[in-house]
Amino acid sequence: MPNSFNDVRTQPQRRYFRVRLAAISLSMVVGIALLAAKFYAYHLTGSSAILSDALESIINVAASGFALISIVTAARPPDESHPYGHGKIEFFSAGFEGALIILAAAGIFYTGIERVFHPQGLPNLGDGIAILGAAAAINLIVGILLVRTGKRTDSLTLVADGKHLLTDVYTSAGVIVGLFLVPVTGWYRLDGVIACLVGLNILVTGVGLVRTSFAGLMDESDPILLEKITELLSQHRKENWIDIHQLRSWKAGNHVHIDLHLVLPRDLDLYHAHEEAKQVELILEDHFEGNAGILVHIDPCSAPDCPVCQKTRCEMRTAAMQQAVAWNTASLTTTRSGDPVHSGTKQDHREPEK
Repeated sequence: MPNSFNDVRTQPQRRYFRVRLAAISLSMVVGIALLAAKFYAYHLTGSSAILSDALESIINVAASGFALISIVTAARPPDESHPYGHGKIEFFSAGFEGALIILAAAGIFYTGIERVFHPQGLPNLGDGIAILGAAAAINLIVGILLVRTGKRTDSLTLVADGKHLLTDVYTSAGVIVGLFLVPVTGWYRLDGVIACLVGLNILVTGVGLVRTSFAGLMDESDPILLEKITELLSQHRKENWIDIHQLRSWKAGNHVHIDLHLVLPRDLDLYHAHEEAKQVELILEDHFEGNAGILVHIDPCSAPDCPVCQKTRCEMRTAAMQQAVAWNTASLTTTRSGDPVHSGTKQDHREPEK
């Protein structure tokens, strides 16, 4: 763990690492304490609904342990074996947690259905409900803290763990309400019905986390991230930046990977073309606080670029400059067919600037 911390390269990354580590450690300690409390409540009451809540807490503790490992590993910078960094382990963590939740849901269904067909009395129900209520209040506080911290530090692992705890809160609230009704109605089968509803609720959460994990591991595009990059490039657009296409980006942990094709005037020498590309890199690196890997491929302009070129003085121009064209996500992410410099679809998805 210390080695991973020392490997973290920038001051913001070190600060984020400390915050993430503290948050997930808190989650683990609290999870263990609440797990013991819920099983004690089950011991007092024999309620399958409370047991279902306790089973979910086992998953909380196991997931927090795996999340702790993933946060430490994700903090390590790229190396020879992992040139793109270690951030994708957070997607494994989210998927692992989702799979565990699905497994817990199966166990809850088994217990709940058994109690539906074989109901039994529930002694010490008041004490059990009180313990469950206290556990839910603590989980609510810790869950909100984890989600907020995860969003602030760009940690999918913390967000996933926090949402899991919040799901646990909803579960506990449902169990408490249902158990209040058991002695009122005298219908003890309700205990098993509540357990099954709990299982259904957390099953939805588990499937959602697995879906998020799958999307990340498959480098699914992030529309919000692409929109932000497009906005940054548009705000800092320079006269020599004739066009940008084939913009791609994906996130792994808090690290962003970006690559794009930048069309520049073909009469620029290698040095000045490199300087233009470097400006693009610096703009993006500054915005993402050094947590970005950027690759800029330089394309020389050609005749079909003239209508969109905003360079006022150009001896190579073969067509008049048209109205300025606004960059948008659709145009910047377009993949050109044939010649990488241009194709007949060059001006697809473009809108005139207002």
